[in-house]
Amino acid sequence: MSELRDGQVYEYYPLGRFVVVAPKIAGMKPIFKYTRVRVKRALDMIADGASIDEVAQKLDNAFIPPDAVREALELARKAFVKAHPPLRRVKRWV
Repeated sequence: MSELRDGQVYEYYPLGRFVVVAPKIAGMKPIFKYTRVRVKRALDMIADGASIDEVAQKLDNAFIPPDAVREALELARKAFVKAHPPLRRVKRWV
């Protein structure tokens, strides 16, 4: 997708409402839309014990709403579940 933003073309691939991949900004790394803030940074902060609201307030003074951080967590959860499906029990014949 592309749209005009501040007189420039902003090209991105949406992963959600707030999380996008914008190749000209961060290569193929997920970022929060209209920022240069990588989603990985928010996930790292949460892994270190920050709350969703703390992450939303502390990310480079960019306006990132708590719902954007929640979306990033949900996308990470879905990616993890897809990459690591549940193991199936194997029946043993005795």
